[in-house]
Amino acid sequence: MKNLKNTEPILFCWFLMAAIEAKIAVIGGTGIADPEVFKTIKEMKVKTPFGNPSDKIKITELNGKKVAFLPRHGSGHTIPPHMVNYRANIHALKSLGVERVIGLAAVGSLRESMKAGHIVIPDQFIDMTRQRKLTFYDGPKVVHVSVADPFCSQMRKLVIERVKKLRIPMHEKGTYICVEGPRFSTRAESRLWRVMSADIIGMTLVPEAQLAREAEMCYLSISSVTDYDVWADRPVSAREVGETMKKNTVNVQEILKSLLPDIPENRGCQCGEALRDAGL
Repeated sequence: MKNLKNTEPILFCWFLMAAIEAKIAVIGGTGIADPEVFKTIKEMKVKTPFGNPSDKIKITELNGKKVAFLPRHGSGHTIPPHMVNYRANIHALKSLGVERVIGLAAVGSLRESMKAGHIVIPDQFIDMTRQRKLTFYDGPKVVHVSVADPFCSQMRKLVIERVKKLRIPMHEKGTYICVEGPRFSTRAESRLWRVMSADIIGMTLVPEAQLAREAEMCYLSISSVTDYDVWADRPVSAREVGETMKKNTVNVQEILKSLLPDIPENRGCQCGEALRDAGL
């Protein structure tokens, strides 16, 4: 929809659209919700004013805590990153009562110290996308939400503590540069990203993170390094990325099993007040 005049009231009444199904959501790969760990309660097909989400949303339970899972690229990984309906995904989760979103991402490394298999918890991003719908507010209401610190401080602290205990190689900070995709970088581009002080590169963080901020949801990125980007010696292949992603899935599952049960009920951050000073 190009004009939100008719949908604006819906944006401010997400909490009235449905009973609270889950307060925590994970957006990521289809293999993350291990049925032996996450007991599936139900699957939900959610409609939004922005179209259909990537797939049905699976409501699961882990140690008594409900967690919603949404495969960003669809259950069969059929949606390329530049075609993901990010607005529908975030709106759908918000309508189910979700307050915190954990975005899982496979990324390339722009730094020698960030090796394949490492986990990066980004604290900043650079947006190099070109044609995506970046906001819920296309008018007539104008909103300028702050993303000076785009990730939830409380969630970042919690996950860093858990990953340290698990002794998984991790980098506590990093700048994620998000490109349009679906192609990988040229060598010239990859060298430029390094000059721009980017540390990792991916195709899905934007606008997912900033839409979550507009929806006053906490957002955390857990980024798994699959390879060095092409500033290094040789080009990356999709096959290599896929093989490393399978190995990284095990670590990410361990992180989620450790993190999710200990997320406190009350939010100790400012994410829930993102719109307070964002209007004109």
